[in-house]
This record gives sequence, C-alpha cells and structure tokens, in this order.
Amino acid sequence: MGNERSAAVFDSAHSRKPSPPGENTPLLGGGLPRSSQAKTFANVFISIVGAGVLGLPYAFKRTGWATSLIMLFSVAAVTYYCMMLLVYTRRKIVADGSSEVNSFGDLGFSVCGSFGRAIVDILIILAQTGFCVGYLVFIGNTLSNLFNSSTMALRSDFLEASPKILYILGCLPFQLGLNSIKTLTHLAPLSIFADVVDLGAMGVVMVEDISVISKRRPPVEAFGGLSVFFYGMGVAAYSFEGIAMILPLESEMKNRDQFGKILGLSMAFIAALYGGFGVLGYFAFGQETNDVITSNMGPGLLSAIVKLGLCINLFFTMPLMMNPAYEIIERRFSRGRYCFWLRWLLVVMATLMAIWVPNFTDFLSLIGSGLCCSLGFVVPAFFHLLVFKDEMGWKGWCLDLLIVVSGTVLGVAGTVSAVEQMYFAN
Repeated sequence: MGNERSAAVFDSAHSRKPSPPGENTPLLGGGLPRSSQAKTFANVFISIVGAGVLGLPYAFKRTGWATSLIMLFSVAAVTYYCMMLLVYTRRKIVADGSSEVNSFGDLGFSVCGSFGRAIVDILIILAQTGFCVGYLVFIGNTLSNLFNSSTMALRSDFLEASPKILYILGCLPFQLGLNSIKTLTHLAPLSIFADVVDLGAMGVVMVEDISVISKRRPPVEAFGGLSVFFYGMGVAAYSFEGIAMILPLESEMKNRDQFGKILGLSMAFIAALYGGFGVLGYFAFGQETNDVITSNMGPGLLSAIVKLGLCINLFFTMPLMMNPAYEIIERRFSRGRYCFWLRWLLVVMATLMAIWVPNFTDFLSLIGSGLCCSLGFVVPAFFHLLVFKDEMGWKGWCLDLLIVVSGTVLGVAGTVSAVEQMYFAN
C-alpha cells in the first residue's frame, strides 16, 4: 500500500501542467532529482510496504504457514521479474526514439495507443479506490474492536446499523473535506508519518508476538490445502503491489544500470520481513488470529495507541491514496482541471463499498486477485511481448505467455475465491 502514497506525492509534485494535457502528454514531468542506491532502496521499500501487512498473519492461518511462505517468496520473485519487464520495455521504446515514457500510463500509450493507456488508467483507478475501501474497513473494524466493548461504545441499534458502519459513515464528511483540497503540498508530509506509523506498529506487534509465543504455543498448520490456494495468492499479490511506481523510481536513479540489483535486494528484504511478520503472528495466536493482527493485542495503553495511530494514519492517508485516481479522472473528464464533484463521487463510492465489506484480509485477497494480478503480472508481460515480439526466441514468447495466462487464471479464480470467502463461507 505504500506505493500509492509515494505515487500521490510524486504525481502531485510533477504531473500538473499549465496547459490542458493531451492524450499523448506524459503523465509525469521530467527534471527529477537523481537518487543514490541507498535512497532508491528506501524508496522501493516505502513504495511497497504498507498497512496491508497487518493482514498477513490471518492469511497464514487460512493457508498454512509453509504454504504462505512459499507463496510470498514466489510472488515476490515473479513481481520482481515483471517489474523489470516494464523497465526493459520502457528502455526499448526510448531507444527506438519514441515519445518520453515516465509512467505506467505513458507506457500503455506507447505500446497500445489510447486503448493501452485506458486499460492502465482504469486498473489504477479501481486499485486506488479499492485500497481506500480497505482503509475504511480497517478503520471501522478497529474502532469497533477498540471502543465497542467499553462504556464509550456506540449503540449498535442506532438506525439499525452496526458500529462498524457508523464509524465508516462518520468518516465520510471529513473525507469529503480532505479530498477537496486542490493541492497535496500540506498533506505530503503525512506520507512519511504513515510509513513511520506502519513500521512502528509492525515492531510493536512482532514484540508482542514473541512475548506470547514464549508463554504458549498454540497448534498451527503448515499446509492449508488447495481450496485456499487462490485466496493466499491474492493476499500475496496485494502485499507486493507497487509496480505503478517502478518507472518513476528507475527514472530518478543516478546509476540506472544498478536499478535491477537494488530492486532485487529490496524485494528480497521485504519478502523476508513479510514472512517473519506473518509467521510470528500466526505462531502466537494460532486459530485465534484475527483478520487484522492488531485486534489480537490485549487491552492496554500501548495497544490502544497503536490501533488509534494506525486509524489516524490511514484516515489522513486516504487523500494521498486517491490522488493518482483524481489525476487520471480529471485528465480525462475535466481537461486536467480540478473538479470537486468527481472527487466526491469517488469518496462516496468508496464509503458505500466499505459498508458491504465484512473482512479486511478477505478484501485484500479480492483486490490482490482482481486488480494487482492484472497490473503486476498480466499487463507488464503483455506489453513486453508486444514490444519484443520480433527479437525474442520461443522461450521468451513462452515465458511471457505463461505469465499472461497464469496471471489471468489467478486473477479470475482468486476473485471468485475471495468473494465466496467474504459472503458465502460459514
């Protein structure tokens, strides 16, 4: 989830043009500062790691810890490969003298024209909105868990709505105001705050997990069976979703020849971090692991601070998350000019969707399967195949086609599995 925050800040700083943009105008401008290898490593980390990691222990419970580890490292490897496919495709297009390519949408336009840009734009809009839906679900569930068992509890029979729904609806007027801000200059520092809170929460949770494991060892399962395979793959794909920021990050690196190495190290580190976090959470609470691991933390001041901090973090991060979608929609329907009613429409839609989502991690699987697989696997391999079709041998053709077909199957089957789990499972 961190990539959307970075994309929002990056786009806000570089994508606004004095004149109305055209279809072939690059979404991101040039003249970017050059980053060192260490800064690029940090930027990749920030672009990928987000609050979605808090749902990993529950996914480990559903799929088994060994299965989840295999899935995480496999998805990390394939995601890295597909990210590099985008880099190679962009380099090929630029070397051939085509127009400047600075973003995923620009690449889609260069490869497939207006249709290619439209596909990428639609997927990004749906993904960004879906991430914000997950934020609202997290806030609603967390606040319900935090306050509804106390004397400060909201009455669940108010308007026959559950406490979770009341909390989500309570965010709506404030989000309409926050998302009406034309420039994100004053909100951009929240990106740093968000990442600090995320990492702090992960550290506190892991320490709590170790403390619990030292006192008890609940039974755990290594393998969950084939019935939950697609569910787990969806969560894993969501966890590593960050491909939309790869081209901008590669563009601003000083030594681009080292980008692949730095990206690989970053992905390996993140995969190890995810694996450790998921294993510790599941080993600590076993079958009692909740969809958001912070819900398993016992009562106390530190636990309350962590939960409230995450809610505040996600609440103020939502405008940053939605900004890439606003950039695209205003570009297409408002000639690049600010339009508050289009923004309000997306916020209202996200709020209504959040009311109908019962489980945070199940929704991560849905977004991961339906959208992240398309953006992260299918589209990069398809673009690479179209650009390099005359230069690749049969092995290259087979590998790209395998990724396209596998990503499509994973996306469809994972979406069905997530929907069944969300609304039809006992």
